[in-house]
Amino acid sequence: MNLFGAVEQRNRDSARPLAARMRPVVLSEFAGQQHILADGKLLRRMLDADRIGSMIFYGPPGTGKTTLAELIAKQTRRHFERLNATTSGVREVREVLQAAADRLAADGTQTIVFIDELHRFSRSQQDILLPDVESGTISLIGATTANPFFSLVAPLISRSQVFEFKELEKSDLITLMQRALNDRIRGLAGHDVAVHPEALDLVATLSDGDGRRALTALDISVLSVSRTTRIVDKAVAEESMQRRVLRFDPSGDDHYDVASAFIKSIRGSDPDAALYWLARLLESGEDPRFIARRLVISASEDIGNADPMGLPIATAAWQATETIGMPECRINLAQATTYLACAPKSNASYAAIDAAIADVRQNTLIPVPMHLRDGHYAGSERLGHGVGYEYAHDSADGWVNQDYLGVDRQYYHPVDRGKESEFRQRLLELRMLRERLSD
Repeated sequence: MNLFGAVEQRNRDSARPLAARMRPVVLSEFAGQQHILADGKLLRRMLDADRIGSMIFYGPPGTGKTTLAELIAKQTRRHFERLNATTSGVREVREVLQAAADRLAADGTQTIVFIDELHRFSRSQQDILLPDVESGTISLIGATTANPFFSLVAPLISRSQVFEFKELEKSDLITLMQRALNDRIRGLAGHDVAVHPEALDLVATLSDGDGRRALTALDISVLSVSRTTRIVDKAVAEESMQRRVLRFDPSGDDHYDVASAFIKSIRGSDPDAALYWLARLLESGEDPRFIARRLVISASEDIGNADPMGLPIATAAWQATETIGMPECRINLAQATTYLACAPKSNASYAAIDAAIADVRQNTLIPVPMHLRDGHYAGSERLGHGVGYEYAHDSADGWVNQDYLGVDRQYYHPVDRGKESEFRQRLLELRMLRERLSD
């Protein structure tokens, strides 16, 4: 027996971050994710029935994916093997799978194989897991911050329950921090430091649902005053937090989700929401040119002819963004964003071109009427091309009763909003006039 073992273990524990020391040891200490763990929810039912199949834990960092996997193994008395997809190769995976099969055959011990960052495995590496997952040799728990329906192979998804982890609520984060402050063995109670409620509230707010980040900030706050004032107030807490760093992955969910919220807020005529999502995009490091392009698209897709000025304003913001760059172009983007959000909305042009394209793709092509064909070359008149065409500008009204398609089609249906209401009325009058002249 090592006489110094206890001292060595205490020294190792003291070097561990607070978030690691406070990791729950029983399921009742686990914070958050009640949408999957509350009584009656699917994961809770699986635990109560001791029917742990393969699962995918999907969600942002610091929400407890690894911790919950360890707690499940502990509660169900299964052997726990942990791998990381960024450092584990095929050989290591095969060794773990073989050991799990041998363990099951020898004494019936079941194995949970936890693979962190599962989306980092290639498709062929993911395929290696399939036979043992399907046979029940292992219960796979894969953790990923990437949407599994995009990043994992379909056979693995179909054999697994997918559980989405959400950012921890502010109340969950405050509970975590209070537990750390009251724990004398693993936590911070031994430092005898008073922490003001508003300091906890600030840390919880700025941690963005990340329990690890909240505990790290609390640890810094307490240790920084433990030999001086022994008081953690709001100012101390703020100084102990890093500047908020928003998650950003140009191919990840946050990129597309925030961009989607931005455009949908413009479409929904909510300039304040649109500005918030614009700020989120800019602060996360999004390329402002991507935002400008989205505004140009929205100007035609969502505003259209209800306010024809939307497109030149969005285009001008795009040009300004290309010319000026950040941080000044944020003002140009904000101007275009608020204009488009406040403008009347119509997707009639968008719907019209899609309807016309569908007609071209799916139906017999309509021949160009003879009088509309090009008549600007020698011999065209002998072919009948352009013969009978009436030049609309020669009419006092700038309109003549002439067929331009040869068949009855209507793709464009202007809405009764903004400038497009004038178009709607104009087209209605022309159709009525055409019908009268055709009688």
